[in-house]
Amino acid sequence: MIKNVAVVGCGIGRTHIVSYAAHPDKFRVVAICDLNDERLASIGDEFGIARRTKDFDEVLRMEDVDIVDVCTPPAVHLEQILASLAAGKNVVCEKPLVGSVADVDKVIAAEKQSKGRVLPIFQYRYGNGIMKAKHIIDQGIAGKPYLASVEVFWKRTSKYYDNPWRGRWETELGGVLVTHAIHLHDLLTFVMGPVKSVFARAATRVNDIEVEDCVVGSLELQNGALASTAATLGSQDEISRLRFCFENVTFESCQKPYAPGDDPWKIIPASPEVQAKIDQAFEGWNFVPTRFEGLFAPYHEALVTGGALPITLADARRSLELLTAFYQSIETERPQTLQVGPDHPRYTNWSLANKGADILRYAARA
Repeated sequence: MIKNVAVVGCGIGRTHIVSYAAHPDKFRVVAICDLNDERLASIGDEFGIARRTKDFDEVLRMEDVDIVDVCTPPAVHLEQILASLAAGKNVVCEKPLVGSVADVDKVIAAEKQSKGRVLPIFQYRYGNGIMKAKHIIDQGIAGKPYLASVEVFWKRTSKYYDNPWRGRWETELGGVLVTHAIHLHDLLTFVMGPVKSVFARAATRVNDIEVEDCVVGSLELQNGALASTAATLGSQDEISRLRFCFENVTFESCQKPYAPGDDPWKIIPASPEVQAKIDQAFEGWNFVPTRFEGLFAPYHEALVTGGALPITLADARRSLELLTAFYQSIETERPQTLQVGPDHPRYTNWSLANKGADILRYAARA
């Protein structure tokens, strides 16, 4: 059963369109929406999409649209998700899903009242390398988790921020934590389990922006494992790298900055006996495609069967709890737990636009 999609926002939305096109038996992009006339024309012509509009409400009135794919700037996600659910549409939404834990709780409540469901985008989970590692762990072969390290060493120049919404608390909702490292932090929890607490420091050192572009963090996971993370937008050689140390296996990702889940991953067993178990676990293994292409296949299956979505609002909530704890730790200079509820000081807004911004500027001068 082919599902009709309307893509809203033709920046990163173009990548979504390419990935839907990789599944012509599952999806058809029937409409695009963007405020930029030139981009509407360019993307529409490139992919042969005749229905083009600048009016989001018009998309919601399209009776043949099954999925509204939200690829707009973060500050408008909540409004567009809630409106799409109210119209009975399924929703795909780019990260960060919304701007606070309170907002994701609103989305969770709205989804329960709608016939539509929300797929938060964490496409880095898909790739043959990371899925092989996850399979070994899920089979119980890896054993006790010990320690992990996460590196997000990317490059963004002033040209990247020559944009009406990037680099600003009000519109981008944060910096390297929100827009870039969020992917790798999701992979950390995907592989190692939920985070219990975080201690972090941040600075704005690379570009003249409001938000942070350098972060380091020390994390404790709920299962007792430890993790370190470092992220910057000032690296001349772009890499993403994860290393996971378990009792019986050590894993290390490839270093592709925007596809760390792809092969080749190092899978280092503790003994020949462990290697034999790994070999047996991969008998009949089916290759997992990368990023959106890998994600959209199980997404379609979930829509058709009514089964669980491959990524859920619970996953998104955990991600936003981690962001909230990061920013709270950065301001207070203390470890913070991930128990973020209505009584948390940043439940409704994790922004450091006021007092926290002074911390970032001070660190930048040092």
